[in-house]
Parts: sequence; structure tokens; C-alpha cells
Amino acid sequence: MNILKYPAPDEIAALLLRPADAQAGARREKVAAMLDAVRTEGDAAVRRFALEFDGFAPRQLAVGEAEWRNADAALTPALKTAIRQAYDNIRLFHDAQAGESQSVETMPGVLCRRKSVPIEKVGLYIPGGTAPLFSTVLMLGVPAQIAGCREAVLCTPPQSDGAVHPAVLFAAGLCGIKRVFAIGGVQAIGAMAYGTASVPRVWKIFGPGNAWVTAAKQLVGLEGVAIDLPAGPSEVCVIADAGADPSFVAADLLSQAEHGPDSQVLLIADAESVVENVVRALERQLRDLPRREVAEAALRNSNAVVVRDLHEAMALSNQYAPEHLILQVEDPEALSERVVNAGSVFTGRFTPESAGDYASGTNHTLPTSGYARAYGGVSLDSFVKKITFQHITAAGLGSLGPTIVEMARAEGLEAHARAVEVRLTDTSI
Repeated sequence: MNILKYPAPDEIAALLLRPADAQAGARREKVAAMLDAVRTEGDAAVRRFALEFDGFAPRQLAVGEAEWRNADAALTPALKTAIRQAYDNIRLFHDAQAGESQSVETMPGVLCRRKSVPIEKVGLYIPGGTAPLFSTVLMLGVPAQIAGCREAVLCTPPQSDGAVHPAVLFAAGLCGIKRVFAIGGVQAIGAMAYGTASVPRVWKIFGPGNAWVTAAKQLVGLEGVAIDLPAGPSEVCVIADAGADPSFVAADLLSQAEHGPDSQVLLIADAESVVENVVRALERQLRDLPRREVAEAALRNSNAVVVRDLHEAMALSNQYAPEHLILQVEDPEALSERVVNAGSVFTGRFTPESAGDYASGTNHTLPTSGYARAYGGVSLDSFVKKITFQHITAAGLGSLGPTIVEMARAEGLEAHARAVEVRLTDTSI
């Protein structure tokens, strides 16, 4: 990690840069060309890009019945029990987010209400380039299931044998998802955005991914296809004080660094000794980490910062706006009250970030690259539209009408005013 002690104000901007930023322009051009190919060529372009990036082109993009049947038998009982427990916790947390229809009489005879209506067709992208993230199936599939989305389409990169990981299919089954396609990367986003002969078009696309997938989501978002939020590459910020266990902090940093070489971790400490101890713990834990090379690449793009106190630490974190924020400090609850920008916050020494990634119940599809300044993570609300309704009685319009007429004419919109007046002068009322 790069270590910076007591940074000056003019050093902060460079400190907060994400590693993917430098190539954003060139990447966006390439992604745009790929999306255009999927739009015009459909499945043929999807297969061509699969051959180029994955090394093979699947003959059938949709997961077949035999693959679905074999998924359950391919998993150990222990893993299936774990997935079911995670499903239950995520379901419980997201069930509690369901709100009643709101109805307000703003003045006598003027009734306004708001109702949650599920998005009919949603596309779920499940990363799988270096690891099969079946946990993401639960994070997206559960709220889609609770919301009542009529159709959920799932795309995920296949394994080296061309099959979708059985845990992905098992989790999809729990969530009631029946249409799964062995497609990854930009081509998956394009297939769901535009539709192909194999993949149906959807109205909104969800899911994290690498910088290429994120760029693809942002571009289709400009073409009338809604997206959840910019989510990926993964990142974490840990604020640690002198009482923090360096082994815990190092483990949390590595849990994000192992996601991919373009992931980033940020350690903010209020003492130089904290950083020194954490760096030593990182070196020890890296020795036998199976994804050591990936984690080391991410750490080269990551920073450890020494600040004067926790007030300065939180100010820096709020500027960074991390996807995950871990507070390994003496009084995490007090410090958490000062969080302004973060996707999800983990407080206390026994709250690892991986709990939120898998099974505590909160959603792990979160804003990255500083978007936590304006976005929250995926929730039940992400899968519904809030439609408003109003009903006005004759007496209600009699009271409200003059206000509408006055405002409409002040804006120069005469037809708006007359739409009220024609009713007020209706002798049948």
C-alpha cells in the first residue's frame, strides 16, 4: 500500500482517485462500440465477444433443463444450508422495507396518494469472471421477488466448461428466477438492454461488475434503459484507531482487495503505529491467500493515510464516499453518526464487511467510485415505481381551482388555466 502521513489539502484529490479513472475515456469508446454491435447483430455479437473474451462461444445461451436439474446435486448440504440461511436473512431485512400506500387529503376534496408498483421486467447481472458471486443472486433476486417483478432475467459469465456455476442456479431457484443466460461482460448488459433472439429486453438492469460492466450500464442508461446505480469495481475504507486489532483490519482490507486487481482499499488511521501494525499483518496474511496475486495488484493502487484525529478521518472518508465503510474504533456508534457518504457501514470489532457481502441481511449491491455521495445501495424500492394518484371532488376543485388558474396564467400556459375553468363553469356540477 502507498502510505501518506498527514496529507496537505492539495494532496487529497490525488489520494481519492480510483484506479480505473485513468482509462475511463478509452474504455467508454470500446464499450460503446460493443454495445452497438449487440444492438445491431444480437446473439451473433454476443457469441463473438464471448469467444474473444472468454475463449469460447456457447452454442446455447440459455441454461437448459439438464443444467438446472444437476445444480442441486452438485452442491454440498452445508453450502445449500448456508445459502438458505442467507436467503432468509436478506428476505427478512428487505420484507421490512415494504411500505403501505400513502394517502393524504391536502385540502378538503383533494385526495393524493402514492402506490408502489413493481417494475415488470428486470435484468440481473451476476459477476463471475474470477469468482462465481452467487451471493449477488440473493441480493438482487430477493427484492425482485418481494416486489413482484413479473419477469426477472439473469445473466452471468459461464465457467471454463461453459456451464453456469450450480450455486448461481440454486440461489436463482430460491428467488423464483427461471430465465438464466450464460453471458457475461458488456455483451450481457447489451443483450438485456436491447433484447436479442435469445435474451428478452428488460426495463431496468441491476448488478455490480468491473469497470467495463459499469461503463456499459451507464451508457445504456442514456438510451432509455434504467439502471440501479454505478456498482464496481469494489472498494472499502477502514477507519482505525489505536485500539483496533491489526489482524482484523488487515483481513477486512484483503477481503476487498481479493475481488480484483482494479479494486481499491483505503486505511485511515489516527496514529502511525496503527498503519505499521496493519501493514505487517497484511504481509503475514498475504502469504497463504489463494488469490494473493489479485490482492497484491489491488493493494498497489491502495492507500494508507495517517491523520491527526478521528474527526479528520471521518472528513476524509466522507470525501472519498466509499462503497463499504468499516469503523474499527473505540466508539463506532458515536463516529457512525457523522457518516454522510457511504454505501454501507460496519461498526464494531466483530462486524466484518464480509457479513454484509453474504448473510447479515443488508444488500451488497452498493455505489462505488464516489457515487455514494448521491446514491444509496439497492433496496426493495429499487424494484418498484412510486406512482402517484389524485382524485378531486367538485367542491375540492372549487377551492383549489383559483390557485391553479393564477399560477398557470403567470407561467403563460393558458390551456392549463382553461382546463380548470371549463370545469368550474360546468352547470352540471
